[in-house]
Amino acid sequence: MIGFDPIPYFALSDVGLRRSHNQDAYSVILAKGRKAWYEQGHFFIIADGMGGHAVGEKASQKAARDIPLTFLKHAPDGVGNALRRAFVETNIAINAIGQNNKEFQGLGTTASALVVRPEGAWIAHVGDSRIYRIRGDVIQQLTFDHSYVWEMARRQGVDPDEIEGVKANVIVRSLGPDALVQVDVEGPHPLEHGDIFVICSDGLSGPVTDSEIGAIVRTLPPEEAARFLVHLANLRGGPDNITVIVIHAEDAKMAAGPTASRWEGLRRMHWSLPVLSGGVLLIVVALLAALGSKPVGLLLFLLAAMTIGTGLVGLILNLRAERQRRQIEPVTEELHVYREAPCDVDETVVERLARGIDELQRKVHESFPKLVPETYGPLYARGEELFKQKNFAEAFREFCRAMNELARSYNSIRAKSEMFQPVWDKRKKKA
Repeated sequence: MIGFDPIPYFALSDVGLRRSHNQDAYSVILAKGRKAWYEQGHFFIIADGMGGHAVGEKASQKAARDIPLTFLKHAPDGVGNALRRAFVETNIAINAIGQNNKEFQGLGTTASALVVRPEGAWIAHVGDSRIYRIRGDVIQQLTFDHSYVWEMARRQGVDPDEIEGVKANVIVRSLGPDALVQVDVEGPHPLEHGDIFVICSDGLSGPVTDSEIGAIVRTLPPEEAARFLVHLANLRGGPDNITVIVIHAEDAKMAAGPTASRWEGLRRMHWSLPVLSGGVLLIVVALLAALGSKPVGLLLFLLAAMTIGTGLVGLILNLRAERQRRQIEPVTEELHVYREAPCDVDETVVERLARGIDELQRKVHESFPKLVPETYGPLYARGEELFKQKNFAEAFREFCRAMNELARSYNSIRAKSEMFQPVWDKRKKKA
């Protein structure tokens, strides 16, 4: 459940197999209590640094640290405005580091942030890290890659996969290189029961297809899904740092419940409204008191007038402040789904996964027979049994768990030059 209860999520970062340092960073700040849930929400962010390992690490760590703190400071001004200010102010600070220190010239970082609140999910984004939403059997990319490939595709009106002869990792927008940065802010995306969000660096979205990411996270619990995704990316060469956050989000109103919503509405009511109500009640009391004692009635009437006047002043000031807040709060006219793909788990997907596991098991057994874990066999057998029963979703879950055991052992000892490419997605990623 979400809301003021802990939200089910898991975050994991891995250096990969080709890099000596991890230039990725992430941060998670959960709302502590009902008040923070309604005012700030749950905050998740991933940053992927660029510009050499020391430089990239500094930029990504600063983004992952400063953006959430700045957001929390400005959250009372509105979510969209707070997100934009957090990114802009952090960009200025990172850029200043590069300008004032020769050893840090060229530092930069991507940053993709997700805020889950009662009204829905807010997104702020710069770079080519991604935020996905899995809804039902479809995975949707909610961020636009600020890469040369995606910009070319937008100008030509084609799918980015159709662009050839251009390196996919050329970034055209990031935090740090320039003093000014354009930030994509969208929200709120309304939540539906069962929604799952994934934030990841390109170390995951590069080797693993969108459909595979969606099938895995909708089948496994957050921690298992995150660990399996990292192992899978490493099986396919681990060419970059890999960072992923898997978040299970439900409808916030459903999670809080109608009673909680009513109490929260009362708590958030501006003080002027109960004061006005009290003033009206005092008038009634004054009229009744005047029947027995005119001086007492007059005194109560004057008190009622003062109470109502105070309430009216407070109400006018509150309406004026609310109008000003709405004027500075960025309004998203259109919510985007930039790309989507099916992530259903059917018979063909499970068969392909089973064949991939068989191939990996043979590879491990031939080279390192002692590394085949004892836990592998029962999981695989359970998957086979469920597959025969045509329970494809449960079979897929057990096969994923079996493959995860093999991958964990295999990745721990294999040479970095080795690569295993198990692809069960019917829509293979373009090389």
